[in-house]
Amino acid sequence: MPISFDTILASMTLFAAPFLRLSAMMAVAPVFSAAGFNVRTRALFAVLIAALVAPSLPAPPVDSLLSGAGVLMGVREIGVGLVLGFVVQMAFGAAVFAGQAISMTMGLGFAMAVDPQNGVQVPVISQLYVILATLLFLALDGHLLLIAAVVESYQIIPIGVAGLPASSLSAVVALGTTVFAGGILLALPALTALLLINVAFGIVTRTAPQLNIFAVGFPVTIFAGLLIMFLVMPGFIEALTQLIGASLQRGIGAFG
Repeated sequence: MPISFDTILASMTLFAAPFLRLSAMMAVAPVFSAAGFNVRTRALFAVLIAALVAPSLPAPPVDSLLSGAGVLMGVREIGVGLVLGFVVQMAFGAAVFAGQAISMTMGLGFAMAVDPQNGVQVPVISQLYVILATLLFLALDGHLLLIAAVVESYQIIPIGVAGLPASSLSAVVALGTTVFAGGILLALPALTALLLINVAFGIVTRTAPQLNIFAVGFPVTIFAGLLIMFLVMPGFIEALTQLIGASLQRGIGAFG
């Protein structure tokens, strides 16, 4: 029995919606958007997952992707996918911000390395935090949860031709505070301890002016910073776990 061209076109239209949303999410989400993640593999994942999801979705209200309504639907699907991937990326941005704040305080701000996630130069402490965040993200099955969130987002944001509401865009912009507030929250224990150490060195310098504070202060500050980071690591991991989960929930809630 031959399959008509209209049936093939309708199936491709239904398949295109989850494919566009998933591929847009993978283009900006952590781990998926890493430079070491092959683009062909990323596209293959999007195709396979979209093929599994498409039969469970309702028929789209457009007949062709080449029509005006089809183009609007495609733009909307890409926008939703970008938002869902971007909100989780902001949690990783908070880890980078925390590492930069700690590096500058402990005297390692000049030690730069290439971030494997974003491909830019960041302080070595930020690189350490990004690696820890990536390992934690994978250990918590965050990549699977992110794919599940994209699939379940069709219950809140079904296939349609209407654009994204202004309130959703405003909520996404407001999520930018996650980078700064979350970064300060992650770095606060180490920053507080290093501040007290610097105050102690200031008192020592006033009482013993002949002491070379630069020769003594830098090694002690670096060693104390690394020791404090090791001691507060359980709290850092717990806070980062909550930050990743909250970012994903707030990203989906922005469309609710």
